[in-house]
Amino acid sequence: MSQRIHVIGLSHKTAGVDIRERFALAGFNPVAAGLTQEHGPITEAVVLSTCNRVECIVVGEPGADVAHIVHQIWAQTCNQPVELLTQHTYCLNGAAAVAHVFSVAASLDSMVVGEPQILGQLKAAYRSAVEAHATRVILNRLLHKAFSTAKRVRTETAIASSAVSISYAAVELARKIFADLSRHSALLIGAGEMAELAATHLLAAGVQRMAVVNRTFSRAEELAKRFGGQAYGFDALSQALREADIVITSTGSPSVILTASQMREIMRSRRQRPIFFIDIAVPRDIDPDANAIDNVYVYDIDDLNGVVEENRASRQQEAIKAQAIIDEEVQAFLQWMDELRLQPTIVALLDQGERIARKELRKSIRQLGPDPDPQVVAIMERLAHSICHKIYHAPITYLKRRTQEEGSAERFIHQARRMFNLDGETPPEDAHDDRKRSR
Repeated sequence: MSQRIHVIGLSHKTAGVDIRERFALAGFNPVAAGLTQEHGPITEAVVLSTCNRVECIVVGEPGADVAHIVHQIWAQTCNQPVELLTQHTYCLNGAAAVAHVFSVAASLDSMVVGEPQILGQLKAAYRSAVEAHATRVILNRLLHKAFSTAKRVRTETAIASSAVSISYAAVELARKIFADLSRHSALLIGAGEMAELAATHLLAAGVQRMAVVNRTFSRAEELAKRFGGQAYGFDALSQALREADIVITSTGSPSVILTASQMREIMRSRRQRPIFFIDIAVPRDIDPDANAIDNVYVYDIDDLNGVVEENRASRQQEAIKAQAIIDEEVQAFLQWMDELRLQPTIVALLDQGERIARKELRKSIRQLGPDPDPQVVAIMERLAHSICHKIYHAPITYLKRRTQEEGSAERFIHQARRMFNLDGETPPEDAHDDRKRSR
């Protein structure tokens, strides 16, 4: 048996935002947390944590209870009960795990099918894992293939045409609520990529006035200047909220930035004028209890499902084409995994051959006398090395070909190791004399 790829995760399909925000793993370092260890049961890990999914993509040793280990460390990191976590997670192994990673990268598993942000988020997660020294040959190959597969899907299908995003869905929801945005003002809380996309869509929808609030004021200024809005520092949040009709919030804060009691105060100064929050952050930025205040309407990311369903139906045909590309790339990756399993056997075969060649070479050189010609010795060494590799070329080629044709390396690895006694097995007592002598 060989190492296997596993995905243990939860997403918008298995857990509501109230669960996703409790188990978010933003900034998680697999090495520092003890998830990966050089000689441990899990040797590689990439952790993806977005508003709609948290997934641990790991490589586990044969026989290791990988899901149990991941669940324990994950729950402990979030200071939440592991029993709650396991109710909402899925565990995929082998080919299913590979197919899932490719589908996530290609945005087929996204809430908004075809949205482009997930690929950037997966690349960022991989970059963090590389910097933490949490990846090796298998996940390096898997993630690079996931990125190239996503590129194929976007190039060869129309899945990304009229590309939409969570931010687009949020603005669409605002349009459904207000019908005409030209008489309303919008406030963006946060100045990241989601806020930038939301600003683009709000302008396209004709919003009357736009403002940006961000903890880093210079970033708020930059975004506001680009879209003709007004910038506020975070200490001016209450003032900005007094003037807004629609608020789209997408900060990376680990806890709420606006409590229900703060919102009651703000509503008094607004003279109870209605305000609509569309909170696309996970963990959520707005206290859900604020929704109970008169004339305060709070929508979270799960409330975007209506908009998303329309998008999904229109992209179904392209999704079928994309799935065919993913199936093809998964088969190619699994073939590479099988060939990877051959490597220790190929190395052992060549080592055995070179060991025999060196032994016979020493005998031959002794026959040349006490002071052999160095040029002759060099020629003999090259000859022995060449013969060794030519003899083993045929069995190695056979192993590779049969693995490719039959899709499984295990049986051929077993046969080859026994045939060439690569594991140094001791013949049984009742073995034929020829076999005993051959050791």
